[in-house]
Amino acid sequence: MSTNLASRPAGAVARVGHGAGFGVIAAAFTVAMAFSTVPTPLYGLYQQRDGFPTVMITVIFAAYAVGVMASLYLAGHVSDWLGRRPVIISALLAEAMSAVLFLLWPDVPGLIVARLIGGFGIGALTATATAHLSELRPRAGRVATIVNLGGLALGPLIGGVLATYVTSPLTVPYVLFLVLLLASAFAVSLVPETVERQEERPAYRPQRISLPRSSRPVFFGAVTGAFASFAIMGLFTALAPTLLSGALHEPSRLLGGVAAFAAQASGAVAQIVLRGDRPKTGIALTVVGLVVVPAGVLLGSVTMFFVGTVIIGAGAGLGFRTAVATVSGLADPAHRGEVLAALFLGAYAGLVVPVLGIGVALVWLPSSTALVLFAALELVLVAWAARRTLRTT
Repeated sequence: MSTNLASRPAGAVARVGHGAGFGVIAAAFTVAMAFSTVPTPLYGLYQQRDGFPTVMITVIFAAYAVGVMASLYLAGHVSDWLGRRPVIISALLAEAMSAVLFLLWPDVPGLIVARLIGGFGIGALTATATAHLSELRPRAGRVATIVNLGGLALGPLIGGVLATYVTSPLTVPYVLFLVLLLASAFAVSLVPETVERQEERPAYRPQRISLPRSSRPVFFGAVTGAFASFAIMGLFTALAPTLLSGALHEPSRLLGGVAAFAAQASGAVAQIVLRGDRPKTGIALTVVGLVVVPAGVLLGSVTMFFVGTVIIGAGAGLGFRTAVATVSGLADPAHRGEVLAALFLGAYAGLVVPVLGIGVALVWLPSSTALVLFAALELVLVAWAARRTLRTT
C-alpha cells in the first residue's frame, strides 16, 4: 500500500488540483473544529434554562471526547486503505448530524448524544485530514496543527458573539454551522484522493501502533506531551466560562468565549510566529502559564487570568506541534494515518480524564483549589514528556 501524490487513483473524481485541494481540506478541517467548540459559551445558557449542576457540563463535554477517542480507535486509521476523501466526507456529515440534534433535541440527553456523534466525526477527521494535508502539500504538517487549534479557537468566539447579540443563541449557531458543514462536504468531494486503493481491502481491525519497538518510548513521550496540551485546551474549552463566573465573578458569555478563544488562538499564533521546532520554548511557556493562571484566580485578577491564558495556550500549541512533528517523523507513509490516529487518541484522552476530574472536584472544592490541583498534575506530565521529547529533538 502506498500514497500516490503524482497521479490520481483510477476512478477518482476530482475537479480541483492539489493546491486548491489543500485549501479546501484546510477550510473544511477549520469549520469542523470550530463547530466542535462553538457550544462552549452556550453551556451556561443551557444550565440557566434547565438548572443542571456544573458537573453536568463536564459530562456533556466528556461525551464529545469519548466519541473522539472511540472513533480514533475504531476508524481513525481506515483512511490508509479506504482513502482520505470518503472518510473526511463521512466525518463532516457526522458533524452535520450533530448540528441537527442540537436543533431538534436541545435537552440534556440530546446534548450528550449530539456531542457523542460530533466527537465521533472529529475523531475520524483529525488524523485523516492531517495526513491528507501533508500528502497534498509535502512538508506542510505545521499547517495541520495550526488549522486544528485555529478552528478550535474560532468556535468559542463565534458562539460567544452569537450568545450575546442574537435573539436565538441556542439555534442560530447550529443553523450556521449546518450550512457550512454541508458545503464543506460537497467541496471535499472535488478534492484529489492521495491514497491508492487496493482491489482487495485488508481485513478490518481496530487501531494499533505500527512502529518499530525502538521508537515506542519516543512515541509515548510525544503522546504524553499531546495529552498534557489537550488537557489545557480542554480546561478552557469546557470550563473557562465557569471559572470566570465562579472564581472571578465575570458572568459574561462573550468573555467566557473570548477566554477559550485566547487559549486556542495563542496556540495557533505561536506556531506561526515561532517557526521551526521550539520544544524548549513550548515547555517554558506552559510552565509559566500553569503558574500565572491559578495565581490570577487566587488573586481575583481577570487581567492576570487572561495573560496566563495566552501564555499557557501558546505553550500548549507548541507542545502539540512538537508531538505531531515527532510522531510524523516516526511513521512510514503507508501507516501515517494509523500512527497519527494513535497520537490523537492519546491527545483526546487529555480532554476526558482531567476535565471530567476537575468537573467532579468542583462539586466539593472551590474552583481555585481545583485549578491549583490541575496545574500541579499538569506540571508533572509536562516534565515527564519533556524528558522524552528533548532527547529526541
